[in-house]
Amino acid sequence: MTDFRFDLQATDGAARTGVITTPRGGIRTPAFMPVGTAGTVKAMHPQHVRETGADIVLGNTYHLMLRPTAERVRQLGGLHRFMNWERPILTDSGGFQVMSLSKLRKLTENGVTFQSHIDGSRHELTPERSIEIQCLLGSDIQMQFDECPPFPISEEGSRESMELSLRWAVRSKQAFEEKSAPGNALFGIVQGSVFEDQRRRSLDELLEIGFDGYSVGGLAVGEGQEEMFRVLDFTTPHMDTARPRYLMGVGKPSDLVGAVARGIDMFDCVAPTRSGRHGQAWTRNGPINIKNARFIDDETPLDPDSPCPASSQFSKAYLNHLFKAGEYLGPMLLTWHNLNYYQELMAAMRGAIAEGRFEHFVAHFEAAQGAQT
Repeated sequence: MTDFRFDLQATDGAARTGVITTPRGGIRTPAFMPVGTAGTVKAMHPQHVRETGADIVLGNTYHLMLRPTAERVRQLGGLHRFMNWERPILTDSGGFQVMSLSKLRKLTENGVTFQSHIDGSRHELTPERSIEIQCLLGSDIQMQFDECPPFPISEEGSRESMELSLRWAVRSKQAFEEKSAPGNALFGIVQGSVFEDQRRRSLDELLEIGFDGYSVGGLAVGEGQEEMFRVLDFTTPHMDTARPRYLMGVGKPSDLVGAVARGIDMFDCVAPTRSGRHGQAWTRNGPINIKNARFIDDETPLDPDSPCPASSQFSKAYLNHLFKAGEYLGPMLLTWHNLNYYQELMAAMRGAIAEGRFEHFVAHFEAAQGAQT
């Protein structure tokens, strides 16, 4: 059995590139993980997800525990077999979705009781149950159960939430050590909103507990890019250099570039798939709305130099027509294109870091994107 490990290959300033090794294959970093919340990356065939360059996808404890249930997925061979994805899978703990989607939520020291947003059924999610579900799903990288606080939040409210997440981190690790399969990994989650002393305390205690990787949570919840970068500026320099660093729920291309510049290795976000379903295409020169009338007669593809068929083999006029006509193929092609663009962006950053030209890459990226990002 291959052990989980992270091999740092090169640095350029704070930016890093390396490889995370798992029993199901390597993950090149910086890495973007397409979001497959309910066991599928929306509008995408698994083979096409892989062909974009994705080494890993994300699944979600909250959604899969409600439907079809983790126990059923286990009976059907585990999440990899269920969704026909043999590469690594990371599962979120469900904490964010419990806070943002569920009804009649009640938070206690033990965990969270809530009503399903699907059918109103009652459930309880605790650190132990979250880890149990992730083990039943068979994910390769699991997340501690935490509370993701809202923004804005008072300093005292943030402190109470952060301290609860730390207590849950201890219980999550204990459950993981009892239930996990060999080779799997557990990440801790740094909380503390925008308060530097709280972030430092959260990180210090998580490092003392000991995890296979460390995530920065509680960002991309409304604080804005400038504030997010400020938090990373005082958090990442103190993170374990020998472990992967994961910024959760982020983000737009400019977010990814700025976070990599601050030492982050892993990302996930619904932005490329959600925007693709609604007609927004990310390009080297910034985002465009393919439904705009200026594309009605545009015979050029989104990216003639891309190996991705969705990017190079269909005209903007055709994509515009598909969205205007309400055809499913439109969102499918634009999602495919966006995911490919994100993976090309990550590959370009890995190459720039390895060659010691990341600062030049950032300058070129910002000039090309301009104010559109």
